[in-house]
Amino acid sequence: MPASILIIRTSSLGDVVYASAVLHDIRRALPDAQIDWVAEEAFTSAPQLAGARRVIPFALRRWRRRWYDPESWRELAAFRRALRETRYDIVIDLNEQVKSALIARAAFGERHGFNRASIREPLACSLYQVTHAVPRTLHFVERCRRLAAAALNYLPEGPPRWQWTLEKTGSSNALLTPPETPYVVLLHATSRDDKLWPEDRWHRLIQACRERRLRVLLPWGNAEEHARSERLAAGHDNARVPPKASLPELGALLKQARWVAGVDTGLTHWSAALGTPTVAIFTATSPRQLGIGIQGAHAVDLGEVGAPPEVDAVLTTASAVSAQSPAHFTRSLRGRGCPEGAGEGDGRPPLQGEGEDGVLVYPPPSASPPQGERGAERDASSQERLRLNQKSVGALTNASPEQEGE
Repeated sequence: MPASILIIRTSSLGDVVYASAVLHDIRRALPDAQIDWVAEEAFTSAPQLAGARRVIPFALRRWRRRWYDPESWRELAAFRRALRETRYDIVIDLNEQVKSALIARAAFGERHGFNRASIREPLACSLYQVTHAVPRTLHFVERCRRLAAAALNYLPEGPPRWQWTLEKTGSSNALLTPPETPYVVLLHATSRDDKLWPEDRWHRLIQACRERRLRVLLPWGNAEEHARSERLAAGHDNARVPPKASLPELGALLKQARWVAGVDTGLTHWSAALGTPTVAIFTATSPRQLGIGIQGAHAVDLGEVGAPPEVDAVLTTASAVSAQSPAHFTRSLRGRGCPEGAGEGDGRPPLQGEGEDGVLVYPPPSASPPQGERGAERDASSQERLRLNQKSVGALTNASPEQEGE
């Protein structure tokens, strides 16, 4: 049985969160396996919190912008050394790209990936030693689970599950401490303007939350997003713009929210994976390709390409998912600094397997059959971008594993 495994999924945040479901699957099938992960430096917290032994940060986005800087090449060399510190039994590339296949080739271990009929960039298949057929019509998280299962020879069971280490999601910043009154988190920010929801609808949603005595948090990540948060909070005494937060700090806010509504962005996917009642707002992408509904009844997708949802639909759906009260949606936050009785009957899924290690195992109660094909969501990389990727990442393989005695 493989004892040491390397998984490669570098970006984006939502994809890394979804892909990290394989960690739960692998631990269940191979309890003694040691699992490392390669992720872009901005997203390393997700696999860390999901239980990876070691996360090796990768900075291609930054290196590509400064390919002419000698420091970028020194960092690339340091990354290559870190990648080769361990001789892995199995290396699994979940990224479907030439750049990640080059990373896999630079590592020591048998390289596994999607086959030519299953992958986004077929050229990457030439760098794998073993390829696997996985239907492209499956939801992204299921494609990841099936590839890992095929590489490690086990059968994935049930819906996707995550195991988050809660003790790592706190904050020493008092301004990021979740408010004691019920609150919701609204995630308006995304990397693509066409995925934004109109600001007037956010204003109406915030006002509706005030009428329900709900506080609203409007997190942000850059200057443009901060300015939008401030605009949305203006004139609403129930809205607050928190300081800029790390991913673990944001995880703490999302985990304890009454509900979360957000556009198609990584934090929305993470909120659902944490078990928080979540509504995903789609405007320019299809939920059939990367929706959160696959995670369970607590996660609902609204909208479609060119047909964003109305405010009433978002509010009604969010209220409904947060108000569900079957036993599997009841949880207690006692012992975590929350008031006695907090969270009970508030529509949140249970904390299972809790102990001194502060681990949350989240099993979604149900999953809907995935539909559609994810590959259409993003266009293939331009030739120039691919050229820079290959030039930068190609430095990883200036000596093959065989040349170094694999």
